[in-house]
Amino acid sequence: MEPRDVRLYPDAEAVAEAAADYLIALASDALAHRDRFCLALSGGSTPKALYARLARPEEAGRVDWSRVHLFWGDERCVPPDHPESNYRMAWDVWLRHAAIPAENIHRVQGELPPPDAAADYERELRAFFVPESLPRFDLVILGMGEDGHTASLFPESPALHEHHQWVMAVETRQSVPWRVTLTPPAINAAAHVLFLVTGAAKAERLQEVLHGPHEPERLPAQIIQPTSGSLTWMVDAAAGSLLYFTSDTLP
Repeated sequence: MEPRDVRLYPDAEAVAEAAADYLIALASDALAHRDRFCLALSGGSTPKALYARLARPEEAGRVDWSRVHLFWGDERCVPPDHPESNYRMAWDVWLRHAAIPAENIHRVQGELPPPDAAADYERELRAFFVPESLPRFDLVILGMGEDGHTASLFPESPALHEHHQWVMAVETRQSVPWRVTLTPPAINAAAHVLFLVTGAAKAERLQEVLHGPHEPERLPAQIIQPTSGSLTWMVDAAAGSLLYFTSDTLP
């Protein structure tokens, strides 16, 4: 698999800064032509640094945040105030400072039983994106784990083979075993997908995902290939140390 657009930055801070500029540019362009911008968020330390930048006062006037709708690519099945909740992380770092109306924040109801949380989230998405056959997010932000997973699509997960549902509850071997995740077709229907990957611990796996054979059962991040949208990878020098580039350079 060859990525459409890989961008290499000196460090994680530079990745977060570039991602903030990228998101704001996409949102500003979309809102100049439409009445809403639909963004699916990720958990993780690198997205957290991005959200911290979006919370800065100087970013408030760059986007009409009142027309931004927020969703989540995945969520742990915990209450919204739980320390491991992706929603709580985004709330603590960014959303409590943002001028985004409460009705525009579409969180996964992680406090429900996992199948109910997945079904509830899928109903909400289908109602929001009606009459589309798949959700058309303007931007989906993703990370990548050291095992090559993304969202809550883990190696050998049944969710990797899902073609009809937009959302699934999946059991994992993580500290919080049950999660709710968007499925590959739901993510791949997005207009733009942005991976944020930082740290030397992910270098070998990132090299496999981007330059190795296509093995999405083992490397789920490979299954993310937008059907009619863009795919961008922003990586720091540590994570990208084993990659080879043709035209990409450090900013």
